[in-house]
Amino acid sequence: MAKETILVVDDEEDILELISYNLGKEGYKVMTVASGEEARDTARTKLPDLIVLDLMLPGMDGLEVCRTLRTDAKTAHIPIIMLTAKSEDADVVAGIELGADDYVTKPFSPRVLLARIKAVLRRAAPDSASESDTIKIHDIVINPVRHEVLADGKSVRLTLTEFRILHFLARRPGWVFTRYQIVDGAQGDDVVVTDRSVDVHIVSLRKKLGKLGSQIETVRGVGYRLKDR
Repeated sequence: MAKETILVVDDEEDILELISYNLGKEGYKVMTVASGEEARDTARTKLPDLIVLDLMLPGMDGLEVCRTLRTDAKTAHIPIIMLTAKSEDADVVAGIELGADDYVTKPFSPRVLLARIKAVLRRAAPDSASESDTIKIHDIVINPVRHEVLADGKSVRLTLTEFRILHFLARRPGWVFTRYQIVDGAQGDDVVVTDRSVDVHIVSLRKKLGKLGSQIETVRGVGYRLKDR
């Protein structure tokens, strides 16, 4: 049975009950709060393994919660799945730009949400790779065991999804990958993201890597690659 602790944030009591019931059946420990401020404070003090975060909240909304948690060293690593009643790309892109790892639109199937949660937790689990699998290329050092990235010797804070995309590209420098291949290779084929969201992750990666971000090259009409020289 699962033992991870999941924080569920939503201002609708029936949604909280539905998610709590289904997560509880799967063996997860569940904490629930109904506001953005409570979500921020609970995440900082309890450090859950994953957060299911509604975007439309009273007071501090979900996007602001996400932004706050991602800029706090204590909570920056916690995976976040957004819940939103909106299906427009702009809402999804905004959340991913702030560091969310996945999203589910309302109304949703509890089975779909559970699948997304399991997939994100699986990606967040410590890698079984050894230190010898550390990748060094273009003054970028990627440690898959520690989930750490150094660029020009300086630590770069990446979201889980950004890390996996960079690691995926770096394992085969020079190879060109389509957006669908990046989704499959870096996130798993049981996670649904849009082409647009892959683009957003790449833009964010380039910014965080600074001048080394130019090593991630766009191959027009195909996808992306990490330069091999």
